[in-house]
Amino acid sequence: MQDQSLEKPRILLLLPTRTYRATDFLEAALQLNVEVVVASEEAATMRELSPRHTLVLDFSTPTVATQAILEFNRTYPLTAIVGVDDDTTLLATIASEALGLPHNPVASAKATRDKYLLRKTLAQKGVSVPAYQRLSIYDDPAEIVGVGFTDPCASEMRVGFPCVIKPLSLSASRGVIRADTRTEFIDAFQRTTKLLHALRSADEISSSAEHPSQYLLVEDYIPGIEVALEGILLDGQLKTLTIFDKPDPLEGPFFEETLYITPSRLSVDIQTALHRATAEAADALGLRHGPVHAELRYNDAGAHLIEIAARTIGGLCARTLRFGTGMSLEALVIRHAIGEPVETFQREQRAAGVMMIPVPKAGILGEVRGETAAYRVEGIVEVNITIPIGGEVVPLPEGARYLGFIFARAETPEAVETALRDAHRRLKFVILP
Repeated sequence: MQDQSLEKPRILLLLPTRTYRATDFLEAALQLNVEVVVASEEAATMRELSPRHTLVLDFSTPTVATQAILEFNRTYPLTAIVGVDDDTTLLATIASEALGLPHNPVASAKATRDKYLLRKTLAQKGVSVPAYQRLSIYDDPAEIVGVGFTDPCASEMRVGFPCVIKPLSLSASRGVIRADTRTEFIDAFQRTTKLLHALRSADEISSSAEHPSQYLLVEDYIPGIEVALEGILLDGQLKTLTIFDKPDPLEGPFFEETLYITPSRLSVDIQTALHRATAEAADALGLRHGPVHAELRYNDAGAHLIEIAARTIGGLCARTLRFGTGMSLEALVIRHAIGEPVETFQREQRAAGVMMIPVPKAGILGEVRGETAAYRVEGIVEVNITIPIGGEVVPLPEGARYLGFIFARAETPEAVETALRDAHRRLKFVILP
């Protein structure tokens, strides 16, 4: 029997058990007076919620999960489905299509989840991309380098040195390594494939022969400054919400991100070029609805898209953003999902930023010192250590988690950057073997 009591919007939040985002999205929904159904892979994470507000889904099998969502919708009709990170965007798209809710084309969502498919689609639509090639994790890197890099799907492209090796579906720079020479390429290939074999063996990623984890992408290294663009697509039109500067150089061999500062200190012309490059890529992919998070580089040749995802920024980084009179990014995304206007919302004028605290070495986190001293730094508003004492810490390129996040707000981007660096210097992490 269908629930006839739906007086306010009901959204399905797809929240993986490992996500940082659950609290912020749930608080946003509460503030907007939106009824929430939480879907996760494990019932234990939702034990305090009623059956009417919970679903257990396997995000790795979107077809099966969509059937479960359809069954739930017959009793409790849904207004929107929101995927909060990479693991859930494809399911959110497929299920929204099945329910007739606003969504991106499924092919577009798939392209944002596979770095090779992303490059291939953009190239076919006439968007400039670096030379690239897809390789199997079972290939012999010595033989590949011996004959040179040539993409069979784009034979005019030839990858040279320096190049970057990337897993097709991992995020947060995991497994991404720059190689400048033949020897470095072989070492990087073996290191990244070892990571993927380990993840497949542990069932942390699919071991299907057709899954992106079967492959690597090798592409030309793009020099230049790197930024992140946060936006939302309104019927195919990109509204840029903010551009984050990344003051620390990201030149490899690993690409550990640390500082995100907004508003950007780049010129208006450069920011316009970054917006256009993101809009061009989104249009070429067929993306039309909802949040987008893009990583780009800019050099003398212009703006270059590195990646684009049909989701918001990862980790806790969205806490840097406030819109209107204090609306969070999560609230803005939910408003848009349920059909309420967001066109007029602008980011607050005050500068803000986050430091993703890097892992200096592998081991066990034994102690964190200096949190009180870090909080005393002018402009610091939050220090959030996300790995518990006794937890394992693993640096890039194998690691998947930061030690935590430091947040700052100030009148200028320069003051924000200074505060974040000062607070980080005051923190001491005791990492045991």
